[in-house]
Amino acid sequence: MTPTTIQMIGAALFGIALIHTFSTKFFERLANQRPSHAGLFHLLGEVEVVFGFWAMILMLFMFGLQGKATATQYLDSRNFTEPMFIFAIMVIAGTRPVLQFAIFCVKTVAAFVPLPRNMAHYFVVLAMVPILGSFITEPAAMTLAALVLRDRYFRHQMSTKFMYVTLGVLFVNISIGGTLTPFAAPPVLMVANTWNWDLLFMVTQIGWKAAIAVMFNAISAAMLFRKELVNMPREQSQSTIQPVPVLLIIVHLLFMIGVVVFAHHPTVFMSLFLFFLGVAHAYERHQDRLILREGLLVAFFLAGLVVLGGQQQWWLQPLLLKMSADAVYFGATMLTAVTDNAALTYLGSLVPGLSDEFKYALVTGAVTGGGLTIIANAPNPAGIAILREKFEDGAVHPLGLLVAALPPTIVAILAFRLL
Repeated sequence: MTPTTIQMIGAALFGIALIHTFSTKFFERLANQRPSHAGLFHLLGEVEVVFGFWAMILMLFMFGLQGKATATQYLDSRNFTEPMFIFAIMVIAGTRPVLQFAIFCVKTVAAFVPLPRNMAHYFVVLAMVPILGSFITEPAAMTLAALVLRDRYFRHQMSTKFMYVTLGVLFVNISIGGTLTPFAAPPVLMVANTWNWDLLFMVTQIGWKAAIAVMFNAISAAMLFRKELVNMPREQSQSTIQPVPVLLIIVHLLFMIGVVVFAHHPTVFMSLFLFFLGVAHAYERHQDRLILREGLLVAFFLAGLVVLGGQQQWWLQPLLLKMSADAVYFGATMLTAVTDNAALTYLGSLVPGLSDEFKYALVTGAVTGGGLTIIANAPNPAGIAILREKFEDGAVHPLGLLVAALPPTIVAILAFRLL
């Protein structure tokens, strides 16, 4: 396939955006060193801004080279449902009533785990919540897990190693934990209807293997930081969330369920979201600050990825199709680190006549690599937006995340390839 000028520009800007994501700490340091331009450097240091920023550059090129009609037609052809959905579900899942319910569930399950209290809670957050993502969707699970981790663990003086390993395990477990159903994980959702992958298929062919890997990763992290978790002062692990009326919790959960059920119908779920904002305002005394800023930043990031990603098919699809079923698994795992995993599986769904082995390898490879970078899986920016303020300089170093995510990724590889 011979690329057009815009496609080559899009590929170049995509590469620059990838480099930019690995350079956010550099811009944060520049902001501290050069206060006169701190605003600009802080903006460029926001990892959620990166792809949106370079997507706008691409659109400027498209307007200049191809004209207004072509540029606007391209934007109209993009599907921005996922960014809107993740924004809505993040804000609802991040409210005090939903978070209080999530903490109650974590405490209840943790009471039956034969580990010290803080270890048990830590294990349940990294194991149960990602698997729950198969039912409430991965973005909702990521939001809940990140908020619980932030309020219970990250707000204390935990080691840098603890924070990075926890983030790596969380990202990998969320990516693979959503594969028990055909509607919760974006890379599965992209192919489920086309390939007729139903609930029974997901549970029996992929989901149970993912669940084993999730449990192993969670218990391994808990055992690795046993001393650090056990030595947390008792008073530091107490919840600071004020009690919320049970009826209001139920109403919030119904809003969240409604958004999940109509996840593919933005007119419906955004209407529900606007109604939810009215309810949240009416009962403001039972709310913490809504995470609107974080949600909008994540939506902007994903929208930018949608715009830039639309110009990468010319080199991604031929690259995938040249691979055997075995090679495509590891190829998809590595490619996921530099492009959204849902984009990879979507490209595969466009190709007729693929073998069942190839389909399995493509999807499992895509979810396996979903924790390696911030752009590898759609919910990852949500986790970064919630937790990054607890890291040094308020930024998560991409190389640190990559290194931390490698061990749980290897566990996922072994689960999908050997079980």
